[in-house]
Amino acid sequence: MPVSRSPHRLRLAAALLVCATATACAAGTSGHGDDAPRGPLTIRVPAEAPTITAALERARPHDLVLVSPGRYRETVRIRTRQVTLRGTDRNGVVVDGEGRRGNGVVVTAPGVTVENLTVRSHLQNGVLVTGLKNGDEGIGRGSDGYHRLDPVADPPLDGFRVRYVTAANNGLYGIYAFNARHGAIEDNYASGSADSGIYVGQCKPCGILVRGNTAERNAVGYENTNASGPLWIVGNRFSGNRVGMTIGSDYLEALTPQGGATVAGNLVADNSAAGTPEQADGGYGIGLGIAGGRDNTVTRNRITGNPRAGLVLTSTEDLPPIGNRMTGNVFDGNALDAAYLAPAHAPGSGNCFTGPVGRTVPEDLASAMACPGRTTPAPGAGALPADPAPPPGIPFLDVPLPPAQPQLPAAATAPPTPVEPPSPVDPAGVPLPGPTLLADRARGRR
Repeated sequence: MPVSRSPHRLRLAAALLVCATATACAAGTSGHGDDAPRGPLTIRVPAEAPTITAALERARPHDLVLVSPGRYRETVRIRTRQVTLRGTDRNGVVVDGEGRRGNGVVVTAPGVTVENLTVRSHLQNGVLVTGLKNGDEGIGRGSDGYHRLDPVADPPLDGFRVRYVTAANNGLYGIYAFNARHGAIEDNYASGSADSGIYVGQCKPCGILVRGNTAERNAVGYENTNASGPLWIVGNRFSGNRVGMTIGSDYLEALTPQGGATVAGNLVADNSAAGTPEQADGGYGIGLGIAGGRDNTVTRNRITGNPRAGLVLTSTEDLPPIGNRMTGNVFDGNALDAAYLAPAHAPGSGNCFTGPVGRTVPEDLASAMACPGRTTPAPGAGALPADPAPPPGIPFLDVPLPPAQPQLPAAATAPPTPVEPPSPVDPAGVPLPGPTLLADRARGRR
């Protein structure tokens, strides 16, 4: 199926964590022995601590670790709750994996903020936020095919924020929130990811806001697997990837089926980029794919220039698409604007579609799926165009580095702000984006 994840990609999705002690990792504490009372501190790197790791070993809840420009050749592990890790210069503070370390920043404590820095050239993830802590080698996924996530043993991490982060040239995900909830992923940039630039997975309910991000030159711009509402993906630019974005259910992770996401006001454009990592090629040239998802709202997105299809709705194994509502989207310049490809063994039901649409598969999709979704097109009624064929991919470390990105305001002086659950987003208040949404943050391709 065009938007399913290959076994190779699923095997790659295991991301290794390393905890210095099982006790400190499980408790979400810093592991230091100095418990004398004191107020919140700003710990400056390298002026007061030689490395980010050394600063975090001193940090207590509500402290700010403030990092000056430089290349930091370390995997940063944040195990202390309510700590803020911030760079003074987003483009100049670089956590550099050098193509040999697994992860850049790993967050396993609640209430943590990571902001205004760059993470690049890691074999696995740029920033990983997760509640999974399996001894010395925690795995950033929910199932290996035999063992599924136990929400009692590994409850989701509760509360996080990742913003103004540049994630470039990472071997799995740029920014990866897995088994985590009540968080925000905002104003980030992700490119050169061999899997997806931004990934939200395995949470139900999630309570996560993904807003104002730019993802380009990735295998997939944004990926959402077994992550269910409330979940808002609004006002992002997913453009110039091999696949724009995917939302779906997957038996190889826990909490199937996926459902209840709101996808509103995004630009999903021109997803057929060469010079990108070679993954997800079954979906190459697709803007938005929904596979086995339920009750998702897709509204007022601009979906343009995708050379196989703008929007594809299908099944995952025996999990059909059910109750997905697609309204008020603008399509232009796609080979197909929309396609319904659910097979006969999982045909789906209750999906509906309104708004201007051009060429579709099947041809009667607009009338057969007219809201309120009482009918469904006949299964197996068509297929996507075979062309264009995916161009050869390049190694993720060879994707050109991104342009300079905007800074967090007053990064060097502003006090840290507590992490709070995001406010609900009313899709009715999200505007249709223009074709230049967040263009100032993108590469000068077009």
